[in-house]
Amino acid sequence: MVCPNCGAEVPPKARCCPECGSDEQTGWSEQAHAGGLDLPEEQFDYGDYVQREFGKEGPVPRGFHWFWWVIAMVVLAGFLLLWLGFLR
Repeated sequence: MVCPNCGAEVPPKARCCPECGSDEQTGWSEQAHAGGLDLPEEQFDYGDYVQREFGKEGPVPRGFHWFWWVIAMVVLAGFLLLWLGFLR
């Protein structure tokens, strides 16, 4: 069982929560305080959160960078020259 007040695990047959002390009479009701659950505030701004966490950078472009295309062409040209050299 999980305490609805603080979210801690409550052992079977326990009369109260070992973390916050809530029980059926003092804290396991609909009006229970949910401060220990680490829920976001009601005025939580998701856009602001994303901006603070991930910065202003845009998405990373997909595909190969031009540098790797140049390296591939150089390696291919090297193999081609080696192959043509062995044919003589």
